[in-house]
Amino acid sequence: MTKIWEVYKSGIWIEPFLKLSIILFAAVSFTLYLLIIRSRSRNIRNERLHLEYSVLIERLISSIIFQDINFSVITEDKEYSRLSKTTFFREVAMESIINLHKNYQGIHAQKIEEFYKGSGLIKDSYKKLKSLRWEVKCKGITELTEMNVNDAFGSIVTISRSRNKTLKITALNACIRLSGTESIMYLSEHPYPIDDWTQINIISAFKIHDLGDTKGVELLLESQNTTVVELGLKIIKELKLTQKIPYIVQLAANAPTALIKYEAQSILEELTL
Repeated sequence: MTKIWEVYKSGIWIEPFLKLSIILFAAVSFTLYLLIIRSRSRNIRNERLHLEYSVLIERLISSIIFQDINFSVITEDKEYSRLSKTTFFREVAMESIINLHKNYQGIHAQKIEEFYKGSGLIKDSYKKLKSLRWEVKCKGITELTEMNVNDAFGSIVTISRSRNKTLKITALNACIRLSGTESIMYLSEHPYPIDDWTQINIISAFKIHDLGDTKGVELLLESQNTTVVELGLKIIKELKLTQKIPYIVQLAANAPTALIKYEAQSILEELTL
């Protein structure tokens, strides 16, 4: 300890320390500079490729939609065959066909869906459902829902029981869009509380998809989950389903809580008026 103190007092260590500090600072700065240049170059390259791939995908989809070219002809194309094996190309392809699908209906939309399935992009969406990251799962759900993959309904129902609010809303909305009134049965069995924000999103989904007389919505009033019962009452109120009044009368007479009883009576008065 004494020797260390003597060395410190002598000041011999100052010059080597300063040299070492300067060298380390220069090395770190140069490394950061290289990383920034590399990142910027990669972003510029990705932007260029994104534009090229988007044009290619849109051209291929247009040929399928408007020229009735069979998908098997496209898969035989050497350029497409090579690019389709790369992750980035598949991501751009997914983004492009989802955007295109939103702008088409009828037979054109069906042809895009066939391309989605035939190209194997549907497998990428299913893989996203198994991700541990909730935002990736949401993306997979959105893709499968947009492309009307009804076979994914069971998997999405399972995900809808998630504790993550955003993931739950995305999954429940997807269930409503894919299965319509059939989703009500699964909503009635939902095991966890559905908060007000989620309820608002579910009601909006019913309105957006114009399900009309939601046959079976009365099943929500029989749920053991009081928040599901509240949701059922709100759906009946918002959609003005006067044909459900007998079920509300029954609920008001046998309400599980005083709050639900009050809400049921309030909605009864509004609907009868």
